[in-house]
Amino acid sequence: MKRKLENDELGRLDVTDFKKAEKSPILLILDNIRSLNNIGSVFRTADAFLIKKIYLCGITATPPHKDIRKTAIGATESVDWEYRKDTLELVKELKTMGITTIAVEQAENAVMLNSFHTAEKSTMALIFGNEVKGVSQEVVSASDLVLEIPQFGTKHSLNISVSAGVVVWDIWSKINLQKNKKALKNQG
Repeated sequence: MKRKLENDELGRLDVTDFKKAEKSPILLILDNIRSLNNIGSVFRTADAFLIKKIYLCGITATPPHKDIRKTAIGATESVDWEYRKDTLELVKELKTMGITTIAVEQAENAVMLNSFHTAEKSTMALIFGNEVKGVSQEVVSASDLVLEIPQFGTKHSLNISVSAGVVVWDIWSKINLQKNKKALKNQG
């Protein structure tokens, strides 16, 4: 028989320890997200994978808000975030800092997520767009890379919070696989 673990058995960080923990080299940019529940869900994903920071841009609502808090269940307290009015200006600024900007979108010459490779320490900013319009064309054009989640059904998109979970998990896994391979190589 398998027993579900209780919350106190999970060994989770408290907010203070989360703030001190080494973060993943990933930033998230939410480009004009209208759903407060989607915003809260992205905060939870960011907390789960030790994301450095979330940028909330344009019409994207900011904490504190009861509907964000409801789905974030405390992640707005652990994950660093900042509001920026203009997504394009933020992307340009991050690029000058040597951060790779990646629009998650369906576009010409997009790299499929399953084919994407990243350097372990390379900081990247993943840009997720509006529920209806996606990442704005001007931001897609300004990004260093466009990343697409392969899809095989009849629908042409995933919910933004689902997209964020899929992409963050995939990239986080690839980064940590590289770390583990390097650690094993150094031991042997």
